Amino acid sequence: MSGAAESDQGQYWCKGQRSGRPNSSQSSSAVSLSVKDLKPKPELRSDPAGTALTGNTVTLTCNTDLSTGWDFYWYKNTQDSEIKTTRTNSYSMKIDSVSDGGQYWCRAGRGEPVYYTQYSDELTLSVTESPKAVVTVRPDEHVFRGETVTLRCDIKWRGNTEWTYRWQIEQTGQHNHYNYNQNNQHKNTVSRSSTQELKISRVEVFHRGKYSCTGQMDTQISQRSDAVALTVSSDEAQAAVRVSPQPWLTEGHSVTLICEVPGSSTGWTFSWFRDADHLSDSSRGAGGSYTLSPAALQHTGVYTCRAERGEPAYSSQNSSAQPLWVTGVSASVRLVLRPSRSQHFSSDSLSLSCDSAGWTVRRYTHANTQDCSAQTGSTCGIQSLSTSDTGVYWCESESGEKRHPLNITVHGGAVILESSADPVIEGETLTLHCLHRSTISSILTADFYKDGSLIQNQTTGEMSIPTVSKSDEGFYYCKTKSRESPHSWISVRASSSSPLLVVGVSVGLTVFLLLLILLVLLLRHKKRDQHHNNQQTSTPVPTRSGESQLENVPLQSEPVSDVTYSEVTVKKKKSMDKADTMPESTNVTYSKIRKNMKKDINSAGPSDLIYTEINMKDEKKTKSKGFGLADVLIKMKSKEKRSGQSSESGDTLYSEVKQNTDRGF
Repeated sequence: MSGAAESDQGQYWCKGQRSGRPNSSQSSSAVSLSVKDLKPKPELRSDPAGTALTGNTVTLTCNTDLSTGWDFYWYKNTQDSEIKTTRTNSYSMKIDSVSDGGQYWCRAGRGEPVYYTQYSDELTLSVTESPKAVVTVRPDEHVFRGETVTLRCDIKWRGNTEWTYRWQIEQTGQHNHYNYNQNNQHKNTVSRSSTQELKISRVEVFHRGKYSCTGQMDTQISQRSDAVALTVSSDEAQAAVRVSPQPWLTEGHSVTLICEVPGSSTGWTFSWFRDADHLSDSSRGAGGSYTLSPAALQHTGVYTCRAERGEPAYSSQNSSAQPLWVTGVSASVRLVLRPSRSQHFSSDSLSLSCDSAGWTVRRYTHANTQDCSAQTGSTCGIQSLSTSDTGVYWCESESGEKRHPLNITVHGGAVILESSADPVIEGETLTLHCLHRSTISSILTADFYKDGSLIQNQTTGEMSIPTVSKSDEGFYYCKTKSRESPHSWISVRASSSSPLLVVGVSVGLTVFLLLLILLVLLLRHKKRDQHHNNQQTSTPVPTRSGESQLENVPLQSEPVSDVTYSEVTVKKKKSMDKADTMPESTNVTYSKIRKNMKKDINSAGPSDLIYTEINMKDEKKTKSKGFGLADVLIKMKSKEKRSGQSSESGDTLYSEVKQNTDRGF
């Protein structure tokens, strides 16, 4: 039947008959034929509906009310671009890129020639790049046995989309000393987990591995995260402490203690202890630094630290002890050594004593603080030293104050370095000797080193630094052809005597001397007044130490002005070069006294003026060290003034002291 019309619909059956024979077969079952006036139009749907993510699969369905026997044709972007023909009404395609998005249609067809249905309505498929999951680990990717570890899977995606999560673990290897079943059980637990966070309480070595995750939204799955390797140390965390710049320092300087956990640096907070007592001002930051600036004597002690992190908190083991020794600028209590050196041979004897009553000798050896084993009062005597006696010794009061710590090294070898156990004063001479056990005297030839660098080689067994400075501070040792001494830290301390202090004392003595001279002059002045009242003329008094002039003035009816002028100059010469010679004495005193009787037409009575000037001068600064020029000026005035017709008499004392330094010290 070609070109079926609606009028052709009805029931159809058939039967067969052989030619030449009257009989025919039975009729077939009736078939109902329905003819519709319009072509059917399928409906196109996608699963999932809406935006598709790359890496996922989208299924298109072409729904019709047609009977079986139809083929389905799929089109993209235009209805002329057929991309696929299927025997079923569904088409699944893998979304590899954003370009797989676009406009899609479908229709069905059957027969020969093919009869097609209408095209479906256009379906727009949106495709976007699939987000990638990210795994983070708290507290760190490297953890220690017993810590709590939390792994979190995060997916950055617009909106408040609800994701479910899937975890995967790849073991990095088996460990014979851990239970294999525990290992597999943990792996299966991780694979079944659908939570965003994966928490492992009290982590063990078998938990180590590479962890990754994905997120799922309906039928869409995110990209898998990069794997994060979780490593678990078989040991518990151990804190370690170090000191910068070095554990020996003078009060007033700065020092920093640094606490670390080797192999791990993330998320730790720190607590500090001195002599086992917790320090309330402990640093609580990730840096782990504890700074003393400026350091004081009470900061001397043995320091330890502890680290902790996580929730619940996991604590490391305490660090090994780090002694810190702060010495005073001027020791009120001294620890006296006999023999007085920092290094000693084993089997030798050593005496240590505190030079003040009420103080005992204590020591720190091999992480232990203890009293001296052979203590008698304030003296500790060790008859036969051993290497276990190496440590720090100090004086301690009953209240726990520590003073004058000294480092003692006991060596079992044949060579030691002889140096002072006390710091060297800046500007002094440092002398080192390389001693041999058999002779207890300097070795004939030895090399001397500072901080690992050779500073003097193959000379006598003695080395000297004439004028020590702060740059000479460091670790020193000596070395022969086959033997080497232990290393000793030699610290350099600034001189406690200041040039300003010396100058101050000098000026004080000078002022005292000048005041004494002034007192003598005042007494002389009073005597002159008495003599003037009794006599009408004065007699000049010459002197060889200076110049004295006196003008005679006859008595007049008018008031006279009596003036006395005295000048004393003290000149102190500094030591000069040999080429410079002075025939005179190095200390010369010049004195000038003038007394003038002058007429004052405006004054109503006598007016006495005493003027004294005393100069002390350092005239020359030589190559040797000396003090600057000092000028001291003392003035004394006594005046009587007249105002109108009345007269007033008054005595005024004026004193001025000046110190001038022409050159630096």
